[in-house]
Amino acid sequence: MATSLACSADQLSQLTSIFGPNATNGSAAASFICNQFDAINNKFMDAAFAIDSTYLLFSAYLVFSMQLGFAMLCAGSVRAKNTMNIMLTNVLDAATGGLFYYMFGFAFAFGTPSNGFIGRHNFALKSIPSSNFDYSYFLYQWAFAIAAAGITSGSIAERTQFVAYLIYSSFLTGFVYPVVSHWFWSVDGWASATNTGNLLFGSGVIDFAGSGVVHMVGGIAGLWGALIEGPRIGRFDHSGRSIGLRGHSASLVVLGTFMLWFGWYGFNPGSFTKIFSAYTSGSYYGQWSAIGRTAVTTTLAGCTAALTTLFGKRVLSGHWNVTDVCNGLLGGFAAITAGCSVVEPWAAIICGFVAALVLIGCNKLAEKFKFDDPLEAAQLHGGCGAWGVIFTALFATEKYVNEVYPGKPGRPYGLFMGGGGRLLAAHVIQVLVIAGWVSATMGPLFFILHKMKLLRISAEDEMAGMDLTRHGGFAYIYHDDEDDTQKNGIRLRKIEPSSMTATSV
Repeated sequence: MATSLACSADQLSQLTSIFGPNATNGSAAASFICNQFDAINNKFMDAAFAIDSTYLLFSAYLVFSMQLGFAMLCAGSVRAKNTMNIMLTNVLDAATGGLFYYMFGFAFAFGTPSNGFIGRHNFALKSIPSSNFDYSYFLYQWAFAIAAAGITSGSIAERTQFVAYLIYSSFLTGFVYPVVSHWFWSVDGWASATNTGNLLFGSGVIDFAGSGVVHMVGGIAGLWGALIEGPRIGRFDHSGRSIGLRGHSASLVVLGTFMLWFGWYGFNPGSFTKIFSAYTSGSYYGQWSAIGRTAVTTTLAGCTAALTTLFGKRVLSGHWNVTDVCNGLLGGFAAITAGCSVVEPWAAIICGFVAALVLIGCNKLAEKFKFDDPLEAAQLHGGCGAWGVIFTALFATEKYVNEVYPGKPGRPYGLFMGGGGRLLAAHVIQVLVIAGWVSATMGPLFFILHKMKLLRISAEDEMAGMDLTRHGGFAYIYHDDEDDTQKNGIRLRKIEPSSMTATSV
């Protein structure tokens, strides 16, 4: 606790007693004055810690609000008969992730000192708060971890057993995701841009808010889950032609999208973790300016991707589809997340434009290979996330890279901005190692669950809907009068799971 600062006549009178009428004690006077300056400095330090902690907590709350966005987006994208199931999985992603990230995940991600592969300190937040971390930092990183788990749940919606959600969510938030975040975000990570003593290709990986760390991890995990499970019954006919199984509520999709948009201002700008930081003392330009710029690049990428998707899908399908536009918007956000702090606003427009094309192309490939992802999560977060990683290596500017990642002058920056190819090489490696790591961990997990008949529900349950068979009833009441509901409504019955599962691809 800093010394309270006061300036009174009694204090000033001490100078008289020090000097006296005929004597001078310069050393005592200097000591007194310096003590007052130390007290002022401590007050400023207290204020800086409080401001930065408050900023990080507020950002954590914004990122956590994205769970509501995921829940609404998922609910609107599935059929009405599976609404309660998908919303319950979103709640449990947060709850399960909270415990496992507290016990293991945070330590694996940021426990320091450690090796380049995995953290090994601060299990169950031992020795926190410290000079490295406060509780607010844990809360912020937990919100990121459960976002990755929420992405995966969308890919395997409408056909997955409840126990499988619990198992994969625990494993992803407690181990798989934390290891990746350690590699690229911890000061000890082998590819981290903050590991100034041992930078990969002299630059490290600039994945500022997680196009690779969060979005690719969640998207690739969802890819393997959906591949091993196979498509939903009725998604493709006997000739292999795609049949749209549309979600039941465009209203919920739009609501979820706006909630995610709102939360992304904590996701990207909040990743600075500090706001009270001046690049040049006494200047109007500081880290607060970089935070504002990051919010602008985030906005522009999403808006551009939304409009590109709107017209692109109009040309391809002949319709103005609000669901497609929402997915395009989110694809732009997922792509800009890596480079949001180190690119110019005009570059963010390019990022969003290409992200929309990537999403449309990935969806075409998914149809061709009979891949079924109800929320397009693997295509959106995996495909657009990978593009965002590459985009950053092409358009990162020298000035912004040195401001956001100080301590190592002369870092490589974007290839198209004159910074050479070393940053691009580091980012290609990031894409490859994330794809490899998630495939090597989540792929076998989903396969084991499949072989143990713990992954996919029975065909009977899938046709009836999991709200009815697993959760005791429907999410919606379709009759206003209670008596009429009892007379004319559907009588609920429990359908026991059978050993026969739907055919997998």
